[in-house]
Amino acid sequence: MSGAADGRKRRGTKPPRFYFSLRSPYSWLAHHDLMRHHPDVAALVEWRPFWEPDERSRKLLTDAGGDFPYVAMSRAKHLYVLQDVRRLVRERGLESTWPVDRDPCWEVPHLAYLAAVDAGRGPDFVQLAYRKRWIEGEDICDSATISAMAKELGVAEEPLVEAVDDPEMRRRGAAALLDVDRDGVFGVPFLVHGFDKFWGVDRLEAFAASVRGSTATAPASKDVEPRTIEPPTTGQGGDQGHAGGCG
Repeated sequence: MSGAADGRKRRGTKPPRFYFSLRSPYSWLAHHDLMRHHPDVAALVEWRPFWEPDERSRKLLTDAGGDFPYVAMSRAKHLYVLQDVRRLVRERGLESTWPVDRDPCWEVPHLAYLAAVDAGRGPDFVQLAYRKRWIEGEDICDSATISAMAKELGVAEEPLVEAVDDPEMRRRGAAALLDVDRDGVFGVPFLVHGFDKFWGVDRLEAFAASVRGSTATAPASKDVEPRTIEPPTTGQGGDQGHAGGCG
């Protein structure tokens, strides 16, 4: 048996998994680092969506025997996240516009992502959604934004825009959230390789090394480009008690 095959046997048969949220700034930054520094690892992972379910999705999840980790966040913690994300954005030489969420339905972009996967453009959809949300400050929970994204990706608009109301996509969404529960995901970015779990942007290097079977690391860019980001509002989401991970 080869060393790689032996390593897969020791870690189990499931491929490495990257749980991401299109809502989360930390997921956006982890995605940036993954694609910039570890494209080989990005090509190997399963991309698994994580989002805060609405009432309909929560019922489907509960009926399937699953649960979702809601954690209330204080204003003080929100302000810390704002400061921390600003710092991490500057370290990477990026610019960001903090989006304003008004009664968002996170099924809109995340179920659209599943439709994009069907069209063979899943990772491209994620990259575009992060650009729209965190660089351009657009509302990715708006069907008009999803329609524009479909056009930019060169795929049919209807499956992406109507995914939120499609019973089959809702069922698939509930199955994705059940995977979140079964893998013990409590916040994002969350990465799984065999029995090893990694939470937060600062765990990406260790995850990449684990996937490669190496301890080599590649530090993120330290170029600085200041940018003002407006504070977020308080609310609920996945656990955000760690500087490098949130919901």
